[in-house]
Amino acid sequence: MSDFVFLKSSYSGGAPAQECVEVATNVPAVVAVRDSKYPSGQTLLFGDREWLAFRAAVVDGQIRAGSLTP
Repeated sequence: MSDFVFLKSSYSGGAPAQECVEVATNVPAVVAVRDSKYPSGQTLLFGDREWLAFRAAVVDGQIRAGSLTP
């Protein structure tokens, strides 16, 4: 996964315990997402269409913080 260049959201408060994700869009046709607190942990990979659908669901309130926790 070394090809991905992750960026933290500008909405992040920066406190170590805050929930925040980092997103990488520098690889064509793939969007990578990871937890900023665990940069060496798992990374979710989305295709372009899947990322747009996921993002729209979050913006529309269909997915809320904690709703994806196992």
